[in-house]
Amino acid sequence: MKLTRRALVGRGVSAVAAGALAGCLDDIESADRSLDGGYAAFFTLWDWAQRVSGDTIDFENPVGTGQAGHGWSPSGDLTRNIADAGVFVYFDTPEFSWAQDIAATLEADYDTVAVIDGLEGLEDQLLGWNHEVETGDHSDDGDDDGNHSDGEHDDQSSDGHGHDESSVDPHVWLDPVLAGEIVGTIADGLADADPDNAETYEENAAAYTSDLEDLDRQFEEVVDAANRRTAVYAGHDSFTYLQERYGFEVHTPVGVAPQEEPSPNDISETIDLVDSEGIETILYNPFEAVDGDYPLVDTIIAESGATDAMPITHLSGTLATWQDEGWGYAEQMQEINLPAFREALDAQ
Repeated sequence: MKLTRRALVGRGVSAVAAGALAGCLDDIESADRSLDGGYAAFFTLWDWAQRVSGDTIDFENPVGTGQAGHGWSPSGDLTRNIADAGVFVYFDTPEFSWAQDIAATLEADYDTVAVIDGLEGLEDQLLGWNHEVETGDHSDDGDDDGNHSDGEHDDQSSDGHGHDESSVDPHVWLDPVLAGEIVGTIADGLADADPDNAETYEENAAAYTSDLEDLDRQFEEVVDAANRRTAVYAGHDSFTYLQERYGFEVHTPVGVAPQEEPSPNDISETIDLVDSEGIETILYNPFEAVDGDYPLVDTIIAESGATDAMPITHLSGTLATWQDEGWGYAEQMQEINLPAFREALDAQ
């Protein structure tokens, strides 16, 4: 479902590979453009762009509710729609290869569109899949292999992206501290494109960054109060940045790609860890349901001393129930992730 501030329209927004539209953009006259609309590449960037722009720009998220932006593949006229709108906020990393393609076309063929890379300036703070800091250009690590020709994800792997094609973990947005830097980058990009409203963007970004600082303090409080430093997660590993920031471990038998099936040995080791640590609450990814069920969670609980399961979200997408609540990034962190980690780490 397309997300906008003015409306939640119950239909998919389609797009095509960026190169196919290169010749079609010349007929869009800059005189017809006003900077009152834009697109952001996935849920969290959409939420941040809205918070920064306020009532000035109406951003849209082309990725449907229940889907994740990395590994997603559009179809239709998304490149042209973005060119018409005038602003595109994205991450220049192969896990969002569809957004990279669109950004490249916009920069090459329609230079009046503001293209804002949220990762700009963070190169020395990005982590590799081995949890080590990566250096250099994050955009040249390969190409994502998780695209779907029909523009839709199946229910089992809506977060599907080819981690083995990139050395950089893209889930940087889950770190509230780095999130504040990305929000600042969005504000700077909007101010450059729309100087008349630069003060608005700066003030909105500062106010929202204060909310992120509160979120950072809440995570610190949870971990400081924790009776254990290990949580068990029945899903693919998306939480490296949180682990590195706050000094705890998220153990998962799955690995980094949601398509991976855990081996019986991985599951057995996880069950042993649950029992040895006395873990009662298992975390899971609500985007990775199989016909509405979570068989890996059920297996771990059935064969260990764990008694409960709670969802945590990677925040590259949103679910209809959370959307109905009006929950953005900060609200989902506070209402979903913080309570789940509090339980899993025994920080009562």
